[in-house]
Amino acid sequence: MATISNHPQSKEEPKNNEFYDEEEEEEENEDEELEGWGDWEAEDEAGEDGDHEEGSDSNLLCLFCDSRYGSCDALFDHCISSHHFDFRGVRTKLGLDFYGGFKLINYVRSQVAERRCWICGVTCESSQGLQNHKHETFSIEDIKPLWDDDRYLKPFMEDDSLLYTFGEDEEGEGEDDYSASIDKDELMRDLKKYEEICIDDENTGDMIVYNADNSDKNGRKEIAFASNGHLDVAGSSEKASKGKHLRGSFPTLLSKDIKNVNENYFGAYSSYGIHREMISDKVRTDAYRQAILKNPSLLNNAVVMDVGCGTGILSLFAAQAGASRVIAVEASEKMAAVATQIAMDNGLWRSKSQNEGNKHSTGVIEVVQGMVEELDKSSKIQPHSVDVLLSEWMGYCLLYESMLSSVLFARDRWLKPGGAILPDTATIFVAGFGKGGTSVPFWENVYGFNMSCIGKELVGDAAKIPIVDIVDNHDIVTNSTVLQTFDLATMNHDDVDFTASAELEPYSGGSTGMSNDLECQTRLCYGVVLWFETGFTSRFCKEMPVVLSTSPYTPKTHWSQTILTFCEPIAMASGKPSGDRLAAIGTEACPATKIQLRVSIARAVEHRSIDISLETAGIGSDGRKCKWPVQIFNLH
Repeated sequence: MATISNHPQSKEEPKNNEFYDEEEEEEENEDEELEGWGDWEAEDEAGEDGDHEEGSDSNLLCLFCDSRYGSCDALFDHCISSHHFDFRGVRTKLGLDFYGGFKLINYVRSQVAERRCWICGVTCESSQGLQNHKHETFSIEDIKPLWDDDRYLKPFMEDDSLLYTFGEDEEGEGEDDYSASIDKDELMRDLKKYEEICIDDENTGDMIVYNADNSDKNGRKEIAFASNGHLDVAGSSEKASKGKHLRGSFPTLLSKDIKNVNENYFGAYSSYGIHREMISDKVRTDAYRQAILKNPSLLNNAVVMDVGCGTGILSLFAAQAGASRVIAVEASEKMAAVATQIAMDNGLWRSKSQNEGNKHSTGVIEVVQGMVEELDKSSKIQPHSVDVLLSEWMGYCLLYESMLSSVLFARDRWLKPGGAILPDTATIFVAGFGKGGTSVPFWENVYGFNMSCIGKELVGDAAKIPIVDIVDNHDIVTNSTVLQTFDLATMNHDDVDFTASAELEPYSGGSTGMSNDLECQTRLCYGVVLWFETGFTSRFCKEMPVVLSTSPYTPKTHWSQTILTFCEPIAMASGKPSGDRLAAIGTEACPATKIQLRVSIARAVEHRSIDISLETAGIGSDGRKCKWPVQIFNLH
């Protein structure tokens, strides 16, 4: 789980005299460390005397040229008139807080340094060419994800005074209580600490950021997450989920740990066994095959990007459907080589000379090795040049493996406006399961012997971890209902983490084969089962829409279902049974008529894992409610 730095002890609180001198000395040392941060001190003095006049102390460098100005207003006015960049307008339109503006400045400076347009991504041949490449900002919401990355919390330019002065004109205006309450001295300390603990890995270029305030008993650094999309589902970062960073803990990411996790993750996909399992999953592969081959108006002459191509099976389908170019992206070095060989063996490989204009070859598939987020480093693909974005990104419980974020990144970076994404919808369903969904029945009769004590212990253990397994539809004891839906064409990156509510009632469908009397009987609900469907809808697949389902009611897939077991089974009964009003709701003496759920799923601290929190309440026939303790599951 994410950890949040504790606030320093207030000076008004009594201190332990034994440690007072040591704390005072630390404060003095910290003040000494702040010496030399003259930009802040100079601005403080300027604030007392009035705003700087242009030319009085021209230390603010333009984002696009060598011009310098003495005030932020003068600099931003220049950016509007000379470079068509309205910093204040962008902040207002997107509601960027201080940190959002901080990131935006660093992002623009990084793009200008590479002679790249911050809006459209076009790279110019010279700095002057970039100066001449001016156009109005368009679809600003669509390009926000480009700079909404925590690496831009590290100043791109050393001693960039603009970073620490652009927000001063907001002080006292009261438009945001949080912004107005920021303590400048405290922010100075945080920024200085942040700069001191940012380390660029010389070998990988990764930025490693440690939260120096948090260490476990083994001395290992813990990670503090805020509004970067990684949420503490237990609630300790509730403020962060609202887009506000908690004081004293910058959003941090251990990039080396992530790099190791990625290497293990992509290394695992180098196993041919995994790819055989996925390709042999007829439900999965046929759904993609039909969506690609049965919709010729979508794929014919289209430029297609396949994110996480593996063996390249989906890219092969796209080429077979008439795509003019297929960009197959694969992070695993081994599988990228395998996909290339398969494309060559089938006469579908697109050579480099063909990319450079040689039309003699008929191949259409080009394999690019690397993570899609780093594609700019290894391949010259023009932004917003892809007609169809294709990916089989789904993991257990839909969101395990966190690959959806990569697909959304590719969508924002390379998909044309109005381009197709396959699949374009995803839905998570939930239902309650009975004893048959547990291991209890097996242990109740083992060659005629009662070993149910083992089954009971296993059920208790299952209440602590999610289980991925097949659930027979006959073991479903409630109705099934939608927990969450995603529209991949329009969703935001932060939508990957969500909290949703659902209500379950005892199953009353005729397919159970039970009589009405039996359906009124009490049955035990041992937990809930989650599954998903992805849709290739008529929005893009006009000739033949397709649905890929992992439901217990449809043929099984390699995804199975995800089982979350209650701490104790909940008795349920439909109708209005005459229960004992003194008994607890959910017991056999007073069965619940409904179960209310509140489920949160969020990307976990451990990269590519997900945290699931489950809140459960039973509703009696008389309206009384019983709540059970929150359960936390980690799928890793």
